[in-house]
Amino acid sequence: MRIIITMFSLLFYTTTFAQQLKSNDSIYVIQDSVLIPTKSGIDISAVVVRKKTNKKPLPAILFYTTYHQGTGDNIFGKRSADKDYVGIVAYARGIRTNLKDYAPYEHEGTDIYDIIDWISKQSWCNGSVGMFGGSYTGFSQWATAKKLHPALKTIVPQVAVMPGYDAPMENNVPFGGILGWANDNIYKNKPYSRDLVFDWFNSGASFNSLDTLGGQPNPIFQKWLKHPAYDNYWQSMVPTPSEYAKINIPVLSTTGYYDGSQIGSIQYFKLHTKHNKNANHYFVIGPYDHWGGQRRPAKNLMGYEIDSVANVNMMNLAYDWLDYVLKDKPKPELLKDKVNYQVMGTNEWKHSSKLEKINNDTLTFYLDKTNLISSKPKKKGFQKQTIDFKDRENQNNYYTPSIIFDTLDVSNGLVFTTETFQNDFTINGSFSGNLWATINKRDMDVSMALYELMPDGKYFFLTRYVGRASFAKDNTKRQLLRPNKKEKIPFDNTRFVSKKINKGSQLVILLNINKHPFEIINYGSGKPVSEETINDAGKPLEIKWHNDSYIKIPVWKD
Repeated sequence: MRIIITMFSLLFYTTTFAQQLKSNDSIYVIQDSVLIPTKSGIDISAVVVRKKTNKKPLPAILFYTTYHQGTGDNIFGKRSADKDYVGIVAYARGIRTNLKDYAPYEHEGTDIYDIIDWISKQSWCNGSVGMFGGSYTGFSQWATAKKLHPALKTIVPQVAVMPGYDAPMENNVPFGGILGWANDNIYKNKPYSRDLVFDWFNSGASFNSLDTLGGQPNPIFQKWLKHPAYDNYWQSMVPTPSEYAKINIPVLSTTGYYDGSQIGSIQYFKLHTKHNKNANHYFVIGPYDHWGGQRRPAKNLMGYEIDSVANVNMMNLAYDWLDYVLKDKPKPELLKDKVNYQVMGTNEWKHSSKLEKINNDTLTFYLDKTNLISSKPKKKGFQKQTIDFKDRENQNNYYTPSIIFDTLDVSNGLVFTTETFQNDFTINGSFSGNLWATINKRDMDVSMALYELMPDGKYFFLTRYVGRASFAKDNTKRQLLRPNKKEKIPFDNTRFVSKKINKGSQLVILLNINKHPFEIINYGSGKPVSEETINDAGKPLEIKWHNDSYIKIPVWKD
């Protein structure tokens, strides 16, 4: 189970809001089940929504989605029409037509180009098209940017997933929820039993047998598992360096500290600004989950009362940006610079021209015994950890139901704590580091969570890293560990967070190895992990975590 909500959660719409919009249907011209031709010969299903009072050609806003929730999808078209655009909701290939044509992530780059071409030639369009939306819809905009259509004037990718990078796996560790996403949301099959993951965990069966165990084989699930590396299959879905260099339209990206798609969203920003030095790209991040980073934030986010200035409706911000680009209205006030981030605990937004400028110092801590110490230990040492994968009575289960909690559930992990800080400072950015380990197997999936232990004794969850050791040096190529040899496991692909750390607080690292029903289990045999069973577990995993392991935390000190 994961605190961080990803694209694999169903999106539900409130009945009241949908009824309100339906009651006003008389003010719209709604063309449903429009078939848009593509060069592939496969038509795309779409809905076009206009206000009856708008007689002149207008800019069009395209909301491209892989989901189909029925007539409730018209909401996205109506919102655009209400703001004096033409609203189009277009569905991924196969959705609402023939699911045999459906192939998630694979055709957006070409299909959406053809969709935009069709939109731009309609009598109700003035030749300008914008795109917005989150999660898979956010990804689709980056796929579209691989080859920009001249009519596309701006994109607003919100909480955008990056295929193979943060979904359906993160740092080469697949999510357990990827099976239900395809089965329930796309194929509309009978949902798998809620007990399925527990049955799988207790049986010790291979991860790739999960769909068969649930009685419903799933081709999407199986295809994804055949690509455990960030290989050409995944990389081909998003822009190449040369394609990023040609993305010169204005871009606004939004995400959240507790968004499951954050590392993908921020990677798009990093790559775009790296390969295009003049990128007109604005980035907004705050204390939001997957929903809050694209719609309306929760004032109470899993037990944390967000600062009042963080209560920014990201849907409204998206339309303000579209108005700015497509209607020459003022730029949204929040966007004072290219990087805009809300510092939790200060009730302030901060702004910077570059990600590299948001911190002025780095704290380095070594994992020594049970401590996080600021200087490299003079005496070599290590902490031992043992994981018996055959023991199904106990779990190493990363699960945080709240951001703030009274006690830390160690769950068979190792805890390392700093001394008490004597001054305030702010964490700004993503923590990184190097782990040095000696293990008796050939691989393992590492989990590492970062917390603030506050002066009142409560814990504040900041962020987490999860990653496969054999891909730590290169996410495109598996390099198995050498049993009983000291190995370096670098990591830097962690979530961005910004929070004031008050005097009297401490930082805490919880280091562990995945063993629970909600993510794949890496038994360390060296075989393809999705094919491993409990029979591959062998002896318990024995780890020596060496004390030259360290983490680096980017901070701002006044």
